[in-house]
Amino acid sequence: MPAPLTQATGRRKRAVARVRFRHGTGQVTVNGREAQDYFPSQSHRMAFMEPLRITNTAEVYDIDVNMHGGGANGQAGALRLGIARGLVALDPELREILKQAGFLSRDDRKKESKKYGLKKARKAPQYSKR
Repeated sequence: MPAPLTQATGRRKRAVARVRFRHGTGQVTVNGREAQDYFPSQSHRMAFMEPLRITNTAEVYDIDVNMHGGGANGQAGALRLGIARGLVALDPELREILKQAGFLSRDDRKKESKKYGLKKARKAPQYSKR
């Protein structure tokens, strides 16, 4: 297997995607599985392929992804950010296109942590007067 051209990291919620780009035919492999098998939902596949589609590089690179944490939606978002960052590392001229589309900004919304004395992050036990 040839050495990767570049590596990038994308994160969303609790998901982390480490993305490696190689010259190839556009094959995306996630944790050793085909992307269609790993993300059965069409909307998730569309979400992470969007940076490749708008830059017309879908058939240029093979992408190997090491993914962990989070759910399917968070993982798709993390993969989208990782792919966008990798494309910018390979060709800095693509930065403006990806930035205008909003693919280079990290979505930092996470689940709020649970507080002691409460049932969830903000939900308190029911108050009883008597």
